[in-house]
Amino acid sequence: MLLADFIRDGAARLEKLYPSPEARGLVLMLCRELLGVTNYTHIVEPQTAVPEAQLPELTADLERLCAGEPIQYVLGVAEFCDRRFAVGPGVLVPRPETELLVAEAVRTLQEMDLERAPRVLDLCTGSGCIAWSIALDIRDAEVIGLDLSERALGYARNQFGGSGLVRQSPEFLQADVLDTEQVFPYGPFDLIVSNPPYVLERERAQMRPNVLDWEPGLALFVPDDDPLRFYRAVARWAQRFLRPGGVGLVEINEALGPETAGVFRTAGFKNVQNLPDFYKKVRFVRFSA
Repeated sequence: MLLADFIRDGAARLEKLYPSPEARGLVLMLCRELLGVTNYTHIVEPQTAVPEAQLPELTADLERLCAGEPIQYVLGVAEFCDRRFAVGPGVLVPRPETELLVAEAVRTLQEMDLERAPRVLDLCTGSGCIAWSIALDIRDAEVIGLDLSERALGYARNQFGGSGLVRQSPEFLQADVLDTEQVFPYGPFDLIVSNPPYVLERERAQMRPNVLDWEPGLALFVPDDDPLRFYRAVARWAQRFLRPGGVGLVEINEALGPETAGVFRTAGFKNVQNLPDFYKKVRFVRFSA
């Protein structure tokens, strides 16, 4: 089978789920990962064929995409902060906007005048993409990530083989972040970060099947009548474990910017401010102790 034919036919099938450019992009990504071709190989070398031995795997993966499974699950990896993180069913796929949270966290740590290694707590760590990205950019940082899902923690603990790229690999612990008074003998921290669940239940109707039907609802949704429950929890963790002068950073629902900032003001934190994402939407809250 010619590569060009596979790309054309695969894109046509995926257009039932995705806009045409995105459908084509997914097939190109699949071919690039599995076959090692470029996005233009089929154009400059139109007689390029899909190797017979690889056609069954390629076809099977296309079927998974046509069933709505996220491309990151199909490939087993997601790009985040110029690195490849292992992902799969049961763990949230990292989003590009969360890279801004990491960038702000790294900048904040670099500006701190510390005579020791900085200490970071990542609440609702999921795949560990935030914790690992901070540890990889701030090589002496001591990072702890918490999550309720043991499946997600399995991914987090084994990213990049679990060790070797940093002076001290992040430590990942199972804990319910909503249990704010639990015994936790690891503080204090210079930075607390979190990308907790914040999608309202009523927003389900706006979401695509490749997210809604596949990614873990536990990591996405909060009740319509209590959408800020995780931010109150983060505020309490910060009250207990953020050192004086320390900083907190959280990703938020863009529809609840002022309300989320209000949670941290009410909790007594200083310099509370909303920060924008790539599209100038209110997407983060920063605060200090």
